[in-house]
Amino acid sequence: MQVLLILVAASWGAGAGLLLPRAAHRLSVDSARPWSAECPVGHPITGAFGGWVGRARCAEACGPYGPATLAVSTVTALVCAVLAAVTDPRPEVAVWLLAAPVAVLLALVDYRVHRLPDVLTLPLAAATLVLLCVVAALPAAVGSWPTALLGGLALGATYLVLFLINPAGMGFGDVKLALSLGTALGWYGWPILLVGAFAGLLYGAMYGLGMVILRRAGRKSAIPLGPFMIGGAFTGVVLGAFAAA
Repeated sequence: MQVLLILVAASWGAGAGLLLPRAAHRLSVDSARPWSAECPVGHPITGAFGGWVGRARCAEACGPYGPATLAVSTVTALVCAVLAAVTDPRPEVAVWLLAAPVAVLLALVDYRVHRLPDVLTLPLAAATLVLLCVVAALPAAVGSWPTALLGGLALGATYLVLFLINPAGMGFGDVKLALSLGTALGWYGWPILLVGAFAGLLYGAMYGLGMVILRRAGRKSAIPLGPFMIGGAFTGVVLGAFAAA
């Protein structure tokens, strides 16, 4: 049963990952625009659902664009497979698998343009909270919805304070992202929330230090914190799911 679940999860992640580069390209714009409607050379992006669904390849034969499709698909498949492996066939695994491609997409966009668009962060926070509420009513679920709710509020409030203290070093998108990440981490309890939150900051600090050592950034250079927040949350959820097995 578990092997089948892992294979299904990996297939889901690989398939979803194939569609992420186009969305990542469209959302990788400055804050003055919600998204781009053109490929890198200016051809209009067309297709299903307003051009959002499809491979990142221009119909005008200018070739592929956006993040490398194979790499994105592989990473998304691995993330989903790991989540399925540690969660087992418990109902909350469905929430993690639905959220994982969105989290990967957010990490891609933030890494490329230092932006976490509201069109992703806010629905992700709401959907995570609602879906975990539904999962909590199922007998096989292992987790606490009240703690998930409080965890989202607590981590969101923490990042809000950090943003108010140093708005130049952190974007408000990080605050909104913290709502969903705190909810997911809080599902497994306060210790997991602390581990995931600390891991995200630690990963970001290590990246920043590495960039300074390599002289690719200065001490005051801005770094995209979103990917490291997501990485920390992934670490926490994996540990929490493994401990609850």
